[in-house]
Amino acid sequence: MKVMVGGTFDPFHDGHKRLISRSFELAGKEGTVIIGLTTDAFASRKSHPVQEYGQRKDRLEGFIRDHGFSAGYTIEPLNDRFGSAIDEEFDALVVSEETLPIAHEINILRRRKGKRKVDIHQISCVLAEDGRWISSTRIYRGEIDDHGRLLQHT
Repeated sequence: MKVMVGGTFDPFHDGHKRLISRSFELAGKEGTVIIGLTTDAFASRKSHPVQEYGQRKDRLEGFIRDHGFSAGYTIEPLNDRFGSAIDEEFDALVVSEETLPIAHEINILRRRKGKRKVDIHQISCVLAEDGRWISSTRIYRGEIDDHGRLLQHT
């Protein structure tokens, strides 16, 4: 199965790890995962600083290597919310609760172009100790670490 997933992945937290792991699980041993990684220009719209593309790509590749996923993968630059998901032939899109609306929009745009609808697999967001979602913004604000543990402020 050919699976697509996308994001900025900075800082690379437990929610991102769940998203990437689920993508490889769905792809299966003979499948492929296409990871759209936001470019520096697109990521600069975030409300917090983002490490440069090469560093984020290296961290993703390290995670994939360390987990020994058997599916093949490609990391491609993501210049907008959709990347190649509108035109590319693939089977499934893996998203979080937060990005589910974009997945629905992708299928609408695909249908308009005469492309077949793709399956959408939504993972649940990983919760921090306080019961709220782990997010890059919360990590950058110093509220939690990348595992969702609350940080003590003195």
